Amino acid sequence: MLSQRNLVTSVLNQLAMEARRATAPPQQGATNGTGGANGVQAPSDGSAPDDGENQPVAGEADGGRGRRNRIVTAKTTVQPIIMERIDVSVAASLEPDELERQIGEIVAEVLVEQRIQLNRSEHKQLVRLLVNDMLGLGPLEPLLADESVTDIMVNGPKQVYVERAGKLDLTDVEFRDNAHVMNIATRIVTRVGRRIDESTPLVDARLEDGSRVNIIAPPLAIDGTSISIRKFAKKKITLDVMARQNNISEAVASVLKIASRCRLNILISGGTGSGKTTLLNAMSRLIDHGERIVTIEDAAELQLQQPHVVRLETRPPSLEGLGEITMRDLVKNALRMRPDRIILGEVRGAEALDMLQAMNTGHDGSMCTLHANSPREALTRLENMVAMSGFKLPPAAVRTQISDAINLIVQISRMRDGMRRVGKVSEVIGMEGDVITTQDLFHFEFEGEGSDGKLIGTFHSTGLRPNFSPRAEYFGLGDQLLEAMGCR
Repeated sequence: MLSQRNLVTSVLNQLAMEARRATAPPQQGATNGTGGANGVQAPSDGSAPDDGENQPVAGEADGGRGRRNRIVTAKTTVQPIIMERIDVSVAASLEPDELERQIGEIVAEVLVEQRIQLNRSEHKQLVRLLVNDMLGLGPLEPLLADESVTDIMVNGPKQVYVERAGKLDLTDVEFRDNAHVMNIATRIVTRVGRRIDESTPLVDARLEDGSRVNIIAPPLAIDGTSISIRKFAKKKITLDVMARQNNISEAVASVLKIASRCRLNILISGGTGSGKTTLLNAMSRLIDHGERIVTIEDAAELQLQQPHVVRLETRPPSLEGLGEITMRDLVKNALRMRPDRIILGEVRGAEALDMLQAMNTGHDGSMCTLHANSPREALTRLENMVAMSGFKLPPAAVRTQISDAINLIVQISRMRDGMRRVGKVSEVIGMEGDVITTQDLFHFEFEGEGSDGKLIGTFHSTGLRPNFSPRAEYFGLGDQLLEAMGCR
């Protein structure tokens, strides 16, 4: 709680400094407002920003755009005065609702003093923008509150894209300038104990709700700081929900449920933004609540519902280059924590070898994700990652270890209509010579496009008897597996 309060105080102090820089010399006759309760209001010199800057463009169309310009222009004028009048230390100790109420009172006074006319709705929006700048993520807050938005992409101060229903849209959200974007980026990473600056221009972080964040700052980002947010889904996704949404078929959902309950080692493969983590979360809901699960991620975003979960997260090096904790370090440590299952958010390097060893040494039912375009390519990438570990293992030995460790590969992709679908479910059979052999259990077959632009297709079962049928029998799920595969 103390650290959060210190963070808020730091943010408010920073905003106050920006406000002082933005203000012009005090205007003659400006009055010092009085309003605000519990000490939030402090003496003000009544200063205001340069009248000639950030004014609405003459002749701009009315409506939503004009309304937004009025609010933004009012904010530009009001914010420096507000920051001069509030007591930062007191404001940092207030609850958000109380702070919003008191800021609203001061804003009402300043609007009268500055002869700015806003209706009740615009006044409320102005207060919300000011509070968002003080406590939240500024212009991004409305996008974070919009449940239809799944991704937010900031490309500098004047370009913010969102993804809705798998499609990218350019929004009218803007930041004041590059410094404003960098201020929001700093606020995000500071909350998770990380930093973003010229010496550390690349950062992975997360928001308080678990949403994943990647930030890249100048000089690497030429056009200004870039922020990419993969929002944390508030609605819990299950395999049944995915079947209703046509991400998978009922038969595929049944086989994946059985695979998870049978403690198969599962690799989820797909491209960026294809829904790998969402599918991993859905499959993890089938894990028994009596098992001890250890999750390992660069930025924690998994949403496991079981009571006995230990969440581990990597740590970047300090400015001196010390203290880095990698995925590989965490996988090695997890093996000493008596896990029943180990779940890796994403395998991308030398930790692949340690993960395979864990799967081969009694930690059945482990799961991980990997970037690849097909099940066969996923196996090749896994082999290449093992080579990154530095151990000089013969290719045949690596492939044998992979074939012994991985039981099932689920390939998921985002198709051109924006929908995520499981394109293929493949089973690892074993080795033939130096080649890992697999067999497909399901594949999605494209059949056409509907009038609404959605792709039409069918999830086809190959009708083959799965190689893990004996294991399903052991768990009492053999008949259900064969029925789902259409073998009966």
